Amino acid sequence: MEALESLPEWSQVLSGAPLRSLREEFASDSARTSAMTLHAGDLFVDYSKQRVDESALTDLLNLAKAREVTTSFQRMKNGERVNFTEGRAVGHMALRTPKDGTFLIDGVNVVPAVHSVLDRMADLARGIRSGEIVGSTGKRMCHIVNIGIGGSDLGPAMVYEALRANRHEAISCHFVSNVDPADLEANLKGLNPEETMFVVASKTFTTVETLANAQVAREWIVQALGLDAVDKHFVALSTNSDAVRAFGIDTTNMFEFWDWVGGRFSVASAIGLSVMIAVGPETFEEFLSGMHLMDIHAAEAVGRENAPLILALLNIWNTAVLSTKSRAVIPYSFDLRRFPAYLQQLIMESNGKSVRSDGSRVPYSTSPVIWGEPGTNGQHAFMQLLHQGTDVVPVDFIGFACSSADDASRNELLFTNMVAQSQALAFGRTADELPESSVRPHRTFEGNRPSTTIVAPELSASVLGQLIALYEHATFFEGVIWDINSFDQWGVELGKELAQTLGSKLENFSALDHRDLDSSTHTLLSWFVQQQKKSN
Repeated sequence: MEALESLPEWSQVLSGAPLRSLREEFASDSARTSAMTLHAGDLFVDYSKQRVDESALTDLLNLAKAREVTTSFQRMKNGERVNFTEGRAVGHMALRTPKDGTFLIDGVNVVPAVHSVLDRMADLARGIRSGEIVGSTGKRMCHIVNIGIGGSDLGPAMVYEALRANRHEAISCHFVSNVDPADLEANLKGLNPEETMFVVASKTFTTVETLANAQVAREWIVQALGLDAVDKHFVALSTNSDAVRAFGIDTTNMFEFWDWVGGRFSVASAIGLSVMIAVGPETFEEFLSGMHLMDIHAAEAVGRENAPLILALLNIWNTAVLSTKSRAVIPYSFDLRRFPAYLQQLIMESNGKSVRSDGSRVPYSTSPVIWGEPGTNGQHAFMQLLHQGTDVVPVDFIGFACSSADDASRNELLFTNMVAQSQALAFGRTADELPESSVRPHRTFEGNRPSTTIVAPELSASVLGQLIALYEHATFFEGVIWDINSFDQWGVELGKELAQTLGSKLENFSALDHRDLDSSTHTLLSWFVQQQKKSN
């Protein structure tokens, strides 16, 4: 692929000037909002408060055409090995392809295999929900403890919270990811082992943090119910049947997923088992249908009608032209409170890269830092900085017309607060709009802070699926334009390797020559060993 900086289309984007005044632009162009809003499935996207004009949008769309983003998307959809550093296809769209559909990877239609796993998941979920599948003492399973890390935790934990209104009232899910003993301890507190099932998510069944927590969970079950209870109280999400069997889990309770599904894209796979148990197979199917709906939109919508493409181009504009370094995602929905954390992994692990496909260093900014909290909480925490801070932080607002709670008054308050924040960020407040006062300079807002607002009628399972897929595809389009691989995570792998090396050194630390380590690492490990001796 030709270097981005050598393209005339990229130079044209960089030569563009951001709008000097959103206030003036809205006052002079009555058609701006209608021109800069679009529908994608059940989502309505308003990007009119971004600091772009028609000329900038045209330049961005020309850039997308020059980078052949549509062709790249089709290559992914065709099952080609677009994860070029690992030599893998990228098949998360196969996970939500309907049973009668086709998704080829290496010439094989993987849809039947996907639905075979989904059907087995549904059988287990229905059995637990109905009480037909019970624990070793005959009691119903009331507590599902998901043990995983990264995408095996962030995805299902977020979806479980988001679909609160759909959950079985007698089943609660708990999510354990941190190897800190406090995480598992806190989640097991108050649970009855007889009523608890563990879902252990590890593709290779060798993930250090996950297996460390799973071993402790196994001891908890064995101590309470005996060794024979393990196969009644554990299921595995893995491809390593030997390791699963050695752990004590019956391989008939092992649910497969594949190396063409990255962890951060895996919630629609067996990784979503705990969610399916909580909300039921029918609701989970609705969730998958929503994702598939956005897959079709991303593949078929053209130019400025393509919502994920527009989001990607606006993000690139803000990073390249406005030189922004972070982006806030603020869902005005209590149930979506885990969504920003989910997007942190999706976007930053995908596009937090500095090397291009040819191995050369990226000479431009790629992914910003993604962060956020739900509104209206954020208004009383960080919104001050977004309005008057020295750094410009673009915002994605997400809201809904209706809430699962039947309280129209408070839901109206929630929605109007969201719209008011986007209005204040865009238009600010001038000194002329305030009475004469010594504090008037402190009460003025310059505005021109860009935001996009994404709204839907309600947070249904389908809408949640559409939101996730919207951001997945926007992330992909960004990666294509930046010429980086959005599907590997070598920075994560390095940390794992170093942690294993340091762990082995701790086993005989007293005999370790300090020259084997840098002075800082040696000092910190020495301090840790000394503290461990004191506590013992």
